[in-house]
Amino acid sequence: MSQSALYATFARADVAFERGEGSWLYTADGDAYLDMMGGVAVNALGHAHPRLVAALKAQAEKLWHVSNVFRIPEQEAVAEKLADLTFADRVFFCNSGAEALECAIKTARRYHFVNGRPERVRIVTFEGAFHGRTLATLAAGGQEKYLEGFGPKAGGFDQVPFGDPEALDAIIGPETAAILVEPIQGESGVRPVEPQMLRHLRELCDRHGLLLVFDEVQTGMGRTGKLFAHEWAGVTPDVMAVAKGIGGGFPLGACLATEAAAAGMTAGTHGSTFGGNLLAMAAAGTVIDVVAEPEFLEAVRAKGLRLKQKLAGLVDTHPEVFETVRGEGLMIGLKCRKPAGEVVAAMRARKLLCVGAGDNVIRFLPPLTISEAEIDEAVHRADAAATDIEAASRKGAAA
Repeated sequence: MSQSALYATFARADVAFERGEGSWLYTADGDAYLDMMGGVAVNALGHAHPRLVAALKAQAEKLWHVSNVFRIPEQEAVAEKLADLTFADRVFFCNSGAEALECAIKTARRYHFVNGRPERVRIVTFEGAFHGRTLATLAAGGQEKYLEGFGPKAGGFDQVPFGDPEALDAIIGPETAAILVEPIQGESGVRPVEPQMLRHLRELCDRHGLLLVFDEVQTGMGRTGKLFAHEWAGVTPDVMAVAKGIGGGFPLGACLATEAAAAGMTAGTHGSTFGGNLLAMAAAGTVIDVVAEPEFLEAVRAKGLRLKQKLAGLVDTHPEVFETVRGEGLMIGLKCRKPAGEVVAAMRARKLLCVGAGDNVIRFLPPLTISEAEIDEAVHRADAAATDIEAASRKGAAA
């Protein structure tokens, strides 16, 4: 790769794509790659989805951006769609998952401030969490590898071990404002929070007067086979951050909240220049219309089960390469025995795109529109990649 003027903050694979269609990406040379990472859970409708392209084209020919100094009826319409489909009464639009989490943190703290409890600013989070790359969301995630070298850690966050209800109960104090959790920890290796644990969080928040905040940046917008992952547990939050799939590839985040939780977020307390502009709303409105259909979500669940079962078969066939499968819907983690980076590279050599995560896991996050035949082809290529790894291991041992 030639020297780039870009920051060197990404260890980029030396492959570039010129166009995409559905679940496929194509290089300028015409090589076709099967995309099982979907831009890291972003391309919910795949690449160049006709309805999404048409919506963006139509809006691009009229108006792109005016800023939130003015009313944006299209923004109000998308917010109404989200409110109708969820627990929420209020929505704030921004541009990314980290921004959505920043808004959620501010919403939780402001809620207690306006209700006469300004000391309640601390937010309980969980080890292994990933909530974004801003200074506050890095502190919320608490992972040292991401915090190193950026000065003092932002205060106000208390971390407890993943899945430890006793530690959780013990850490709540008079300054606690909220509990923040991902229903499935994506970056840490597709680690689901058990439904009973999510119900325990809701009960704790109700008992202590706290807000329950869900980070559904990666799990939301149909990724797990429900519109939002918390629906599996029958638990509703007070505040929720979403991003990634909601824009179908157009940068967009949103913070959703109940009327009570959002009451303190009055004029001047928060803002965004770009958030919720007309292009973003054209994309989001289309994605929501497609994904929220019951038949669409039912198909995601069926395809997710097919993928999970077939990957479980790979574990049986290649026990030296793979260990276990976990996840929900089309958010599947395949824990490896070989280094995950090595497995991702072997799959890429077979023109199959997956993405790594913590705990030596690779993630399958394909477009929600992927076909059953494409799932079968993906598993076939993963099987071939595992065979390649095994052959290389035997060759190395013989040498």
